[in-house]
Amino acid sequence: MSDVTILHNSACSTSRHALDEASVAGIDLDVVQYLKKPLDRAALIDLMGKLEDPPADLVRKDPFFRAQGLDADDYTTPEAVADLLVEHPRLMQRPVLVRRDRAIIGRPKDRVAAFLAG
Repeated sequence: MSDVTILHNSACSTSRHALDEASVAGIDLDVVQYLKKPLDRAALIDLMGKLEDPPADLVRKDPFFRAQGLDADDYTTPEAVADLLVEHPRLMQRPVLVRRDRAIIGRPKDRVAAFLAG
């Protein structure tokens, strides 16, 4: 088992950047392609308990979010965010890096190297 897990979307350049940063740093990652194997509600709640960012930041407020008629103000608690991401995994911000009891969203990109070094 690796020291760091990345919740990865291969179609995302920022997520691919995080993989490259780990490779350069010589860090072996567990890669979880969360769109192929979505996290369940309990795993999402656990993730947000480790997340250094507010739970609301885990939700992408992209055109798909708006097309669903969603309001960002409704997704600020871990429970509401988890319920949304179970229904729409594609709305999860990426990449997310997890090390033991800490997790970050790898945006902006410069956060990744600092997290991997720590």
